[in-house]
Amino acid sequence: MMLARSGLSILADHPRLYWNHHCTPGSEWIRFTPIAVPKDRLWTAKDDARFVSPLLALPGYRHTIGMARSWHFLSLYGFLINGFIFVAMLFLTDQWLRLVPTSWEFFPNAWNTFVHYVTFHMPVEPNGFYYYNPLQQLAYFSVIFVMVPLSMLTGMAMSPALDNRFTWFPKLFGGRQAARSLHFLLLVGYINFLVVHVSLVVVTGFARNMNHIVLGTDNQSLTGMFIGVIAIGGVVASWALAHFIAWTFPRKVQHLHRFLAVPFLGVLNQFHPKERYTKADISPFFWPNGKLPESDEWKRQAEDGFKGFRLKVGGLVEEPVSLSLEDLRNLERQEQISLHHCIQGWSGIAHWAGVPMSKIVELVKPRPEAKVVSFNSFGEGLYGGRYYDTQTLSNVLKSECLLAYEMNYEPLTEIYGAPLRLRVENQLGFKMVKWIESIEFVESEKSLGKGQGGKNEDDEYFDLLPNI
Repeated sequence: MMLARSGLSILADHPRLYWNHHCTPGSEWIRFTPIAVPKDRLWTAKDDARFVSPLLALPGYRHTIGMARSWHFLSLYGFLINGFIFVAMLFLTDQWLRLVPTSWEFFPNAWNTFVHYVTFHMPVEPNGFYYYNPLQQLAYFSVIFVMVPLSMLTGMAMSPALDNRFTWFPKLFGGRQAARSLHFLLLVGYINFLVVHVSLVVVTGFARNMNHIVLGTDNQSLTGMFIGVIAIGGVVASWALAHFIAWTFPRKVQHLHRFLAVPFLGVLNQFHPKERYTKADISPFFWPNGKLPESDEWKRQAEDGFKGFRLKVGGLVEEPVSLSLEDLRNLERQEQISLHHCIQGWSGIAHWAGVPMSKIVELVKPRPEAKVVSFNSFGEGLYGGRYYDTQTLSNVLKSECLLAYEMNYEPLTEIYGAPLRLRVENQLGFKMVKWIESIEFVESEKSLGKGQGGKNEDDEYFDLLPNI
């Protein structure tokens, strides 16, 4: 339920589900918002986000995807540890025989049991303390050995680090957005299973069944029922406690998530993107996102087509530079067609052209103590203050990390980040700073802003390494 509740908060940040890559408004197969995207004004993906009551979602209320992701991944550790122990114990004992079909006769028997239920005739029930009827067996087997692995794999198929390195992987599910849709449908499946399971536990002898479940005894004592009800109350209370922790100690939750996730995400960070998309794959629609800069300087530059713009690159470098767009175009040019993954859930394929960050690094010669690169925007964060984000020096040296000045074979437009935006294809989109004003090489992200690695990390508790 913690995974489900945090997952609903994540879903609400882009409350539309698709079977296609491009996420064009109107192409979704289901949406959880009454809003049709207006065509008479700029409507960003951030505008499309919805809020969910904390009665349903964790943490609920305002824009909380960063905190929701922390709870989702923290809950996942408990889910996986519990699950691995459970499956190991199934096969270290003979309990697996209760769940795994061992003959083809099982399937017609499961169908006969299903017919009993849907016609509102209870089948002849075996004693559930010893074995399950065929439909129960099929349900448990499907949840444990089919749905759970699929949930894990479809979750991984939404990882930019994996998708842009192993393009065949998301295709197993029909693409990144299809994996997201399947991930949601599996949640629906779990909830349906839970409702039916609990209902049958109640109607087929609640006290005795709870003794089976809680105490491992087969009698009519009320002890198991009392303990079970108290435990369920504790589960519900944990939702309120998690909500309280989320908004009372959000930084601690973020740091705990970072501590547990960074070793795993660090492995993903080693992958070099190698996606291979073609011009025919380019999305007909690409969601705009972020607040257009309100800086007078940026507006003046935009009116002049950024002819007077100069990118300042400095900090812990031997050769600081100030480069015009023409200077950048005269450096090495790199082009790529890549799949963009937004932390909100939408995606899109676009062509990008620009100068590789490795060329900029070569030009400015960072000092040995420079480990982190800060990309500073003309734009502001959601809660004010100049937007910035950071990358490790090792990450900007990867292939396909570039300062883009073209999108889809045209000069980068104001909506999508002119004069320059970062492309770093192994991470989520919020790390790809738009409207870049300057670049600074520093020793650590802790010396910038609130020390969390970026504006969204500072204010909205986003991940430092969003490779998934």
